[in-house]
Amino acid sequence: MKKNTIQEIAVNNNTPFYLYDVGLLRETIETAISEAQKYGYELHYALKANFSEQILKIISSYGMGADCVSGNEIDWAVRTGFKPEKIVFAGVGKTDDEINLALNHNIFCLNCESLQEISVINQLAGLKNQKADIALRINPDIDAQTHRFITTGLNENKFGINCSDLDKVLNEISGFKNIRLKGLHFHIGSQILNLKPFKELCLKINQILNLAGELEFVNVGGGLGIDYVEPEQNRIPDFKNYFKIFNDNLQLNSGQKVHFELGRSIVGQCGSLISRVLYVKPGNSRNYLILDAGMTHLIRPALYQAHHKIENLSSGLAEGNKYDIVGPICESSDVFAQELSFPKTERGDIIQIKSAGAYGEVMSSQYNMKTLFPAVFY
Repeated sequence: MKKNTIQEIAVNNNTPFYLYDVGLLRETIETAISEAQKYGYELHYALKANFSEQILKIISSYGMGADCVSGNEIDWAVRTGFKPEKIVFAGVGKTDDEINLALNHNIFCLNCESLQEISVINQLAGLKNQKADIALRINPDIDAQTHRFITTGLNENKFGINCSDLDKVLNEISGFKNIRLKGLHFHIGSQILNLKPFKELCLKINQILNLAGELEFVNVGGGLGIDYVEPEQNRIPDFKNYFKIFNDNLQLNSGQKVHFELGRSIVGQCGSLISRVLYVKPGNSRNYLILDAGMTHLIRPALYQAHHKIENLSSGLAEGNKYDIVGPICESSDVFAQELSFPKTERGDIIQIKSAGAYGEVMSSQYNMKTLFPAVFY
């Protein structure tokens, strides 16, 4: 989206607000589907990345499935056009009400993370005279080489069933009358740019499939990252090589399908947080740009020390200074960037924080009772 177009939109809207590039979203979805179809892969969109109604309706219109981690996400997925038979339900802490809701919707599969959880699902399905379709989420103990808060496939993480417990779990659930074991599920982390961990995952899956026997599908999760440093040069993630590495390394049984759960890679680059400069504040050792957007609007920098490319859309001047770009929240962690070389900036300038389509608006809060204005779609 052109710089002057965003400025025009900002002039006519209160800030801060999220701005979504619908054209880029569609292009990303179409690229992912095109590359996945080469191998007959099934795609599910992870609602946790962004559950905006308009975005979900666009994604569901392409026939993708949904990956949900709560009962409310299942309901919302169905209401925004996703077919129940393409919905998977993951999460280490499913409540009884959420399990019953999933059973009522007759979704594709519940991804299960412990033997006790499977026992509860068996009991609840029995009360409904149903059989619940499940997959076992296996923790493959693979280092995704990403931030420790978003790695999920190590033994130290809370997610999944340890490989060493697989035989015990398979033996126990063989006696459950209201369970159908349909597949295996894996997810090793998020924002993964080095494809090597995905190859390691494939090799581990091959070993586990030999133990698990004949199953209908393997769900390899998601985790493909986006380019936060130079988003303009890499607007669409490398779906081609991502899917190819699974095709080249997975050793599937005849007829076995492969499912993916993509979130950030679908929506990450299509969204920006648009803000205004409230004050330019010189300090003894640092200069500050104080924005009207803060960690309540985009928490990733404070929570994960995440980098987002930030641009001044109003200034045509050359770099004028180094600034700490901060928000208005009463927390010292309310910082978007430190010592950032930036054009000479004035009060009222329009600021774009890029690559905020995933884990941005959905993680916003009302701490300090700050307002986030409605999103704008272009």
